[in-house]
Amino acid sequence: MTDRAVAVVRAGALTTVQDLGRSGYAHLGVPRSGALDPGAVRLLNRLVGSAEEAAALETTVDGCALRPRCAVTVAVGGAPCPVRVDGRPAAWGTAVRVPAGSLLEVGAAVRGLRSYVAFGGGIAVEPVLGSRSTDLLSGLGPAPLAEGAVLPLGADTAVRGSVDAPPWPGPPDELVLRVRLGPRDDWFTAAALRAFATRAYRVSPASNRIGLRLEGPALERALPGELASEGMVLGAVQVPPDGRPVVFLADHPTTGGYPVVAVVREADLGAAAQAVPGTPVRFIPVR
Repeated sequence: MTDRAVAVVRAGALTTVQDLGRSGYAHLGVPRSGALDPGAVRLLNRLVGSAEEAAALETTVDGCALRPRCAVTVAVGGAPCPVRVDGRPAAWGTAVRVPAGSLLEVGAAVRGLRSYVAFGGGIAVEPVLGSRSTDLLSGLGPAPLAEGAVLPLGADTAVRGSVDAPPWPGPPDELVLRVRLGPRDDWFTAAALRAFATRAYRVSPASNRIGLRLEGPALERALPGELASEGMVLGAVQVPPDGRPVVFLADHPTTGGYPVVAVVREADLGAAAQAVPGTPVRFIPVR
């Protein structure tokens, strides 16, 4: 019987199992989680013949190394990076066949932050609340990868996508985020709202899967005091006491007491997954 699994040889700085997330549990305090760049996961799964929602690996900055125990179709995408199979260069951004026992090396990101590795059949760890995603905030799902771990793979349907080498958007030189102001924009002065909509911010090195922390002009409050905790959504731009906005990403808390000045359109958040520290950020209010 074929051992459909992949062993972790090098885990990298932070490599996690991610699918499209576990929606519908915010009322229990459970974030959606899931891939920070869901468009990349959908496309990679199509290339290897898996369902869009199949679980893949999300690497951070320095990639990982894996040894499949069976022959498997693999695709690496997201942040551009070198890919090698048994030391030989392999294609990035398209499907490749990796023999059983071969060493698959996903190198450090050349641009951007997060690369994704999809397998034919997907990663078949046990789902929690309907998702296989690692949630760093709540601790749900599988632990981040560690050397020596073995991840089971699902059955390979061998149905490949019709696109062999699709175009990939490059990581942004400037992150432009369309936002809808509110619900608490009235907590800020008119000057603060002008600064928010016209001034450039920068991605802070303190950013993570929970939120994109920003450096730049502080937003001045028009109202003193604090809010009672209220629900938080994906893309909420929360403003803590220091006045520097934080854009909530996939592992964000489901409640919070700091005012939310705006909410980013979900379609723009995939690019945020690839914005390296120092990347300029601009907010564009839309209706």
